[in-house]
Amino acid sequence: MRTRGFTLIEILIAMAIFAMLGLASTALLSTVIDSDEISSEKFARLQQLQRFMMILERDVQQAMPRAVRMEGQQNSIVMRGGEETDDSDAGGLAFVRGGWHNPKLALPRSTLQGVAYRLRENKLERLNTVYVDSVLGTEPKVREILDNVTNFTVEFNTGGSETGEAAWHDNYIGETLPRGVRITITLADLGEIQRVFALTEQAS
Repeated sequence: MRTRGFTLIEILIAMAIFAMLGLASTALLSTVIDSDEISSEKFARLQQLQRFMMILERDVQQAMPRAVRMEGQQNSIVMRGGEETDDSDAGGLAFVRGGWHNPKLALPRSTLQGVAYRLRENKLERLNTVYVDSVLGTEPKVREILDNVTNFTVEFNTGGSETGEAAWHDNYIGETLPRGVRITITLADLGEIQRVFALTEQAS
């Protein structure tokens, strides 16, 4: 019995089919890898945003009516901030928060912490000091907590106006805590996000 093999044409057709299948598989794999990278980037971005919101909420909701002595000088301002602050490219905020964990007061500091927020080169930064009252020559610790930020605004609610509506102000320098703080951040990739915090007076 005579055995018949593949012709050259059949082999070429088979090779062409396998090549097309290989190209299709490679394209599909590349798409899956790209999608996975995009998903990982978006997930990391969401985690960064969630961490920022958690830190911001913890700080603002533990704001204390405690003034900070500047280089030994008495001061009665407990919160300041608003538009175009000296150290920020946009809005800013500075105050003293309580609840800074210090187990059994083992560390040489109190449970109060001076904190501030500012925008520098599209990066939102949190500043904090080890000691509430600043000492001449000491610099605050600066931590970048959110990037790709195009704008950062802080508004302050000081109570009802004559028309009965809530009074929001773009700037605040006060000897008491405002009734509320409204913070708006604009992200280049996610747009505008706003949080409103109600403040209550706490014992200093």
